[in-house]
Amino acid sequence: MSEVHTPSGGPAAPLNTGVAHNARVWNYWVGGKDNYEVDQRVGEHVAGMFPLIREIARADRWFLGRAVRFLAEERGVRQFLDIGTGLPTADNTHEIAQRVAPDSRIVYVDNDPIVLMHARTLLTGTPAGVTDYVDADVHDPDAILRRAAGTLDFTRPVAVMMLGILNFVLDVEAARDIVRRVMAAVPSGSFLVLTHPTHDSEVGGEGQIPAMRFWNENATPPITARSGEEISAFFDGLQLLEPGLVSCSRWRPEPGAPAVVPQYGGVAVKP
Repeated sequence: MSEVHTPSGGPAAPLNTGVAHNARVWNYWVGGKDNYEVDQRVGEHVAGMFPLIREIARADRWFLGRAVRFLAEERGVRQFLDIGTGLPTADNTHEIAQRVAPDSRIVYVDNDPIVLMHARTLLTGTPAGVTDYVDADVHDPDAILRRAAGTLDFTRPVAVMMLGILNFVLDVEAARDIVRRVMAAVPSGSFLVLTHPTHDSEVGGEGQIPAMRFWNENATPPITARSGEEISAFFDGLQLLEPGLVSCSRWRPEPGAPAVVPQYGGVAVKP
């Protein structure tokens, strides 16, 4: 029988359906059903201000699929720590990894109650693998690592997934410290997979600034965009794989991939 664990950690915060929440609005943008009227209303307003947001959401999702397949197929990764997983949709990290290698072990981390509620019922793994869920905040990497150690073997390589999560850590030094602490806990041969929104004009990011200002006044949690230089610094001490830090839609793109979006993505290995 597949090992699918219930979320570990303390009790989740109460579900607030009166304020738009990123996990649910993102779900709305990618065509999901796990959202409320307030999420749809704010999502539509943001999309009206910044029409590229739906393309960003889809491109980020497709980047996840390509990165997980690449690491599982070409680099032999069998352990994934997905921090800030969001609401489950089609082709989640464990589904892609376990399709390649049924014995893959995946730990999801999130602290939104609706995400954890769906994690209990929607995410199932293969009989040979393990899928676990940790109720923890990205701002507390020590708690994430402590709880993930119940499922993952930190003496073997781990792919750390941080897709669209560090943009909710508003202080850039705090965000860099989180990455350093997590990557210090995994061995050589581990990977960091990261996406982050940018305001860089060369990839069309200047429109994110007013849209994010509206978001921060009307939704939760607050968000920030960063320059490519700031995002690149998250990979300090790691070796970026080709094609480097690029628009996530252009990272090892497949035929029919969307055009450039103002969301950088990259995959790096720990030497």
